[in-house]
Amino acid sequence: MSVRPILTWPDARLEAVCAPVEAITPEVRALAEDMLETMYAAPGRGLAAPQVGELVRLFVMDVTWKEGARSPVVCINPDAIERGVEVASADEGCLSIPGVTAHVTRPTSVRMVWTDLDGVVHDEWLTGFAALCAQHELDHLDGVVTLDRVDDAQRDAILAVYEGDQ
Repeated sequence: MSVRPILTWPDARLEAVCAPVEAITPEVRALAEDMLETMYAAPGRGLAAPQVGELVRLFVMDVTWKEGARSPVVCINPDAIERGVEVASADEGCLSIPGVTAHVTRPTSVRMVWTDLDGVVHDEWLTGFAALCAQHELDHLDGVVTLDRVDDAQRDAILAVYEGDQ
């Protein structure tokens, strides 16, 4: 396992729609392990494959590790098949846009289907922070970053801070 460099916006790979993972190979397992190590080192709670330059539909997340024990989740070919009607607005950080947050509104629950590293298909309703995190990472797989989820005024304000830090 190794910590990989995290791409930062405006790297064009962050705008790419990712290809499905065709098979769970040793390379896919190694990528997932590297991504978990990278996420924990960053330190983040989620990381999508395009953030480390791999344009495949895979993300990792662990929404509890900062408060207690690690509970890593590897999501291969994830899909949000239903979203709850209740929404919440929250400040979202992104490891690919360091040093800034965006105030994003998302559903507070999402029914997601994904395959894990053992080939087991999961079909689960995620709620609360897990739902928000999963949707953020799913966005990355579709080439969407938090800057794409805010209005022009907020985007301009975020970019002024972000570009001032670069």
